[in-house]
Amino acid sequence: MSEVIGRLIEFWGFKRNMGRAWTVLYLSPEPLSAEDLRHALELSSGAVSMTLSELSRWGVVRRVWIQGHRRDFYTAEVQLWRMISRVFNERERSEVLGAIDAFEESLQHLDRIRKTSSDPLARARAELQHERISQLLELARLGRRLIDGLVSTAKFDAEPLVRFLLGQRS
Repeated sequence: MSEVIGRLIEFWGFKRNMGRAWTVLYLSPEPLSAEDLRHALELSSGAVSMTLSELSRWGVVRRVWIQGHRRDFYTAEVQLWRMISRVFNERERSEVLGAIDAFEESLQHLDRIRKTSSDPLARARAELQHERISQLLELARLGRRLIDGLVSTAKFDAEPLVRFLLGQRS
């Protein structure tokens, strides 16, 4: 099972071992130590340590204390929506915000060319690029609204996206 989840996690842009480790912890009835994970996944101690650090940073694994033991134990986040929404909010939203900034900066640059260039071909090219980048900016802003709505309500309203794709901008 951990290999299946590992491949799926890798498809989403994370490291396969992150998915494998999370799966082992998720399916375990009790917290596991790093050593337990090392044996279950057949990884080095260093690989397990790095994987647990990354998973902890994403909030999908947490360290727990077990009375009478000196070593650290780990448990998986079992609220799946909490994990998914955190990734959407931190990773996908960040990418969309970066794209919005880049598109806005490009539009400002193209505006300067459209206003100041004496070359009619350069102005025409800037006009075409301005129009197309404006469409990309509109799509990125729509993506930001969809991600924000999905993360805050756990619902996805595809109607604005469909309208955009059909050219029915509002």
